[in-house]
Amino acid sequence: MKTVAVTKIGSLRDPDEQVRGRIGLVDFPEPPLGPEDVRIRVAYSAICGSDPHLAEGFFGTDVPIGLGHELSGVIEALGERAHRNGLNVGDRVAGNFLRFCGTCTPCRGGQQQFCEHIQEYNRPGMAETVTWHESQVYKLPENVSLLKGCLLEPASVAVRIADKTNIKVGDRVAICGGGPIGQLALQVLKMNGATSLTLIEPIAERREAALRHGADVVIDPVSEDQYQRTDKITGGRGFDVVIDASGSARAVRGLLDIAAKGATVVYGAMYPHDFEMPLNLSKHLYLKELTLTGVFVSPYAFPRALQILPYLEVDELTRMVFDLDDAEAAFAMHVSGKHAKVVIRCNPIDDGGQAS
Repeated sequence: MKTVAVTKIGSLRDPDEQVRGRIGLVDFPEPPLGPEDVRIRVAYSAICGSDPHLAEGFFGTDVPIGLGHELSGVIEALGERAHRNGLNVGDRVAGNFLRFCGTCTPCRGGQQQFCEHIQEYNRPGMAETVTWHESQVYKLPENVSLLKGCLLEPASVAVRIADKTNIKVGDRVAICGGGPIGQLALQVLKMNGATSLTLIEPIAERREAALRHGADVVIDPVSEDQYQRTDKITGGRGFDVVIDASGSARAVRGLLDIAAKGATVVYGAMYPHDFEMPLNLSKHLYLKELTLTGVFVSPYAFPRALQILPYLEVDELTRMVFDLDDAEAAFAMHVSGKHAKVVIRCNPIDDGGQAS
């Protein structure tokens, strides 16, 4: 089956074509259908900000490396025992690309994100079909289109970020980074009662999108002093919750200084593996008692992400769509930064007139 894959390790942004990473279509074998498996004819698979990192060798250098974990599609086959969740052939679905083993110590202790066998199961979804265990698959609501449904996984990350903030109604919230996760987190935090909801983002189009989708204030960190703006927005107090969704080593450096005393700071992106950030323990942890935490993946968040998916405004994240055969061009568009999100149409599936 045709699958989008990394075919050469290297940065997709490298100007030197000789060392630049490459994305292409590879013919991968279709996995056998196990008794508890679900085979999905993939409709849409969105490019995640982490996908170019795979091309850079973050998770290994043996090519080809299959890509795609934000997807939706239609069930075309079920294993003989894959009926416990009420799934049927023809159902419109999305899901969690990770299969947690359920038997290791972290899984049994309620920390599935640390599953000791999480890397043993990689079924890339930027392909004609994907075969997942039934525990990974969720039926989409009738009023959610397949195009919107491919964003269930990033929506689950936004839900997990909200969980880790321990937000209280009325908390002042700042989000750094207006990409897909930042935009989705903004909407989810708004649902959770965020006030003075502020997006820090250098790209004007993303700031404008944030204002359309619930932000009270936006800050351009290039042309504005974000510390002075923070003092004005919060009355000199700082933000009760600060979230980084940028993954930028440059952007994260000043976030601790816009946090209020006792605030929670969540690092909700992937960062360069060798990046280390100075931390003044006296200033930030002793005197301000900040709580610093991160987000890896999002176990247990999918059912709630599915509940809020109909209410999320994502049209601006799903406008740029390429066909599977044009995957290389799709990734070129993604790394250009011209669009916050790029989606690949893996199969031309009739969505039955579903709402968006």
